[in-house]
Amino acid sequence: MALKKFIWILGLAIAGAAQAQTTSPDFSGVYYPLSPFGRAGGGRAGAPQGGPQGGGPPAGQRQGPPPRPAVSAPLSDGSQGRSPDAPSLTPEYMTKWQMISKSRIAGSYEYDYTAKCLPPGIPAMMNMAYGMEVMQTKDKITFFSELNDALRRVYLDGRKPSQKVLDDPTYAGYSTGHWEGDTLVVDTVALNTNTFIEGFSPHSDQMAVKERIRFNAQGLLEDRITVTDPIALTKPWETVKTYRKAVTGKTDELREFACPEGLADAR
Repeated sequence: MALKKFIWILGLAIAGAAQAQTTSPDFSGVYYPLSPFGRAGGGRAGAPQGGPQGGGPPAGQRQGPPPRPAVSAPLSDGSQGRSPDAPSLTPEYMTKWQMISKSRIAGSYEYDYTAKCLPPGIPAMMNMAYGMEVMQTKDKITFFSELNDALRRVYLDGRKPSQKVLDDPTYAGYSTGHWEGDTLVVDTVALNTNTFIEGFSPHSDQMAVKERIRFNAQGLLEDRITVTDPIALTKPWETVKTYRKAVTGKTDELREFACPEGLADAR
């Protein structure tokens, strides 16, 4: 009798451990980036983030949403050249970058899609300058960015993009994901070419984005991004974004962006 009871208890323990191992982490909540207006590329993959422990901002740094800019202007115009860790463009797309740079240096907003209230696209959306909200269910994770009210969905139910989806690219693209332990692996395709990889580095309709999203410490969310594009890039481009979870009841409410109102005022 004692042996049967022992086996029964052991079985419950094994089942509980197996369930714990297969339970995915819950990313739900509001987050702010540790470096919202830092390097254009978001830092090299593997580079330390934040303060001395590599997990948070330096002492005294603001942890909530950053202040809004006083005026609308391009973040950069390329007059100082390209960052050493910017995407490595093919000659064809470097020519396009130079054309865009000349336009921006001249003060034109022709290629400033943010000023036109267009969604930032992927992976640029994951800069999340004014914060993001993550809403998670078993079959889908939704990312909402306060900047331009941008939205993306990551489907976790095993679906794949249809040919109809691939033939109709969007700003957020089409994202599917699966869990590898405590890490969410996301693949995004079908991305509109009226977006940039970072800064204003252009891309082709063949660009694909892979992300590995996980908690790297309590309350810190890490997104390791790899961008491939056989037409626009000479090699994959990698960056890491890190976010701090908002304090409940204090900084966990995103605001309406209402960008089109600014467009109307500018006319």
